[in-house]
Amino acid sequence: MKRWKITIEYNGAPFVGWQAQDNQLSVQGAIETAIEKFCGQFIRIQAAGRTDTGVHARGQVAHFDLDYGDRKLEGFELAKAINAHLRPHPVTVLHAEEVDPEFNARFSTKNKLYRYRIINRWTPLAIDEGFAWHFKRPLDAEAMHDAAQVLIGHHDFTSFRDSECQAKTPMRTLDRLDITRHGDEVILETEGKSFLHHQVRNMVGTLSLVGEGKWAKSDIKTVLDARDRTKAGITAPACGLYLMRIDY
Repeated sequence: MKRWKITIEYNGAPFVGWQAQDNQLSVQGAIETAIEKFCGQFIRIQAAGRTDTGVHARGQVAHFDLDYGDRKLEGFELAKAINAHLRPHPVTVLHAEEVDPEFNARFSTKNKLYRYRIINRWTPLAIDEGFAWHFKRPLDAEAMHDAAQVLIGHHDFTSFRDSECQAKTPMRTLDRLDITRHGDEVILETEGKSFLHHQVRNMVGTLSLVGEGKWAKSDIKTVLDARDRTKAGITAPACGLYLMRIDY
């Protein structure tokens, strides 16, 4: 029995999210089915974290245990075999490697990097439809970045937590939250060990009010201290969110 770590990229649009659900297409379910077709065994895999419907990933990580007998199996061969059975789903295993039996994709995590993309222009999206939030009104990215620094550190993020979040505590530590403009694109990047359900999307939706000039930096502080989800802004669309990297 060997424990394998896989790094995964996927387009979240056609899936109900990461987590396997009965009679619905999930990323987890697609990968587990591919593994079963490859080796004849149903194996449950565990990811570093669940992503919601429509959320994308360029660096999701999962682990599973596989008994492949005495046959030799390299990481490249394992990734190639799983990918062959993942077609035509928009999911690919970028890398597979054998790891220590104590490694856990979820509990061994030290840091996660999320990116949120906003295309800020009035004209329709021809290429990025479904892969970014199309925001037609002008946004001041510098003002958004300045206001975002209020959220850095260890706080109670109840105001940015989904009402159905199952985390035991709303306390989280945000290590980085940067917002930059690149032409028509506004990019938010944030890092921390763990995030609450919808936390990133709720922060983006709230900071967009600063970008529009409707709110000031002080309003973000007020909302954070309020510990009340109804005081914050909207939940930004899932299509703009990407799980970019997980550090161990």
